[in-house]
Amino acid sequence: MDILMNEDERLIAESAREFLDGECPTALVRAMEADPAGCSKELWAKIAELGWQGMCLPERVGGSNMPLVYLGLVLQEAGRALAPVPLHSTAVASLAIARDGSEAQQQKYLPDVVSGKSVLTWAFTERDPRFIPEAVQMSARAQGENFVLDGRKLFVDSFLAADQCLVVARTAPGSRGADGLTLFIVDARSKGISHTPLITLAKDKQCQVDFKGVQVPKANVVGRVGEAWPIVERMLDRGTALLCAQMLGATRKDVEMAIEYAKFREAFGQPIGAFQSVQHMCADMQIWVDGGELLTFEALWKMDQGQPASVEVSQAKAFCNEKCEAAIRNSQSIHGGIGFMMEFDLQLWFRRVSAWTMRMGTTYEHRARIARALIDVPGVVVLGRPVPVVPEDGAASVSPARPVAAVIA
Repeated sequence: MDILMNEDERLIAESAREFLDGECPTALVRAMEADPAGCSKELWAKIAELGWQGMCLPERVGGSNMPLVYLGLVLQEAGRALAPVPLHSTAVASLAIARDGSEAQQQKYLPDVVSGKSVLTWAFTERDPRFIPEAVQMSARAQGENFVLDGRKLFVDSFLAADQCLVVARTAPGSRGADGLTLFIVDARSKGISHTPLITLAKDKQCQVDFKGVQVPKANVVGRVGEAWPIVERMLDRGTALLCAQMLGATRKDVEMAIEYAKFREAFGQPIGAFQSVQHMCADMQIWVDGGELLTFEALWKMDQGQPASVEVSQAKAFCNEKCEAAIRNSQSIHGGIGFMMEFDLQLWFRRVSAWTMRMGTTYEHRARIARALIDVPGVVVLGRPVPVVPEDGAASVSPARPVAAVIA
């Protein structure tokens, strides 16, 4: 992977930044926090003219069929500007349909996404907030030519603005794990759907969505009935990597504001940036953002190459969860009291980055996923010790040490 942007990538990033600098002032961000839908329809229409919604979608539906890395660059700039548009949720859902949906589904839903006429979102999280198949308990039972959905989804992003929602449900009663999971394209205005807005740290528009006897045509099943987990896992991986890009864009802007402030804010007759402790904080912030960017775009690049990228996605999210949060906290410290005043803009970036670190998997979830990929057999040596094997009867034993698959530091 070439870690430097090529000319096309640089043009995409620069044009996106220039556009958002002119079209997305913080006044718009603040206004959309108070708006019920939280989405600027005018800005959404303008980015459709630029082709952002369809840049990674197939040409046969009007898209540009560009690499995922390009969308990551755009979302990075959208995060930097805190653009109040449902670009992330729409991208996650539309890319899943483009990758795994039928030709009929692609032709029905994706052209409107490309033109900016349609907003998509997705719903996975339930009472158990982990992004694992066992967390899905929502039921879907076959009834004639339809499936009937019952259950509750939490933290559904941009649902108030959405036209369709990709919903994960369990179509095999009593099934466990990944067995029996099915992915549906659900009309967000279907009879039996109700929603409750959730108040979040970011003041973005997420909802609790309740499904009571919601009928979904069987033609709206993405992939095969009961075999959706690989599709869902790919969708979540793409969404996680793209969220990291968005988070890094916002964090880098926050860091730049802190460094600039340190150059001119004076204390004891000199800029605070002259003090070694502040210098070290600024250096750390820069290192963290650059490191997160390298991990994130490695994951996106591997997806573009058709290579397995689950470990890279989790590396990026685990790192960004910790380091982006640390960077914006340093920025708050450098700014002092004004960093916590709502009248100043810095808190806009702080609140969003903090909220995004808690979305799409915690640091511990992603670390566990990396560990499972590194050491995927029982009885291996970890840090010089055999790993206990717990058989089904619950009695712990220790298997003889096998060759070391990996060492976790």
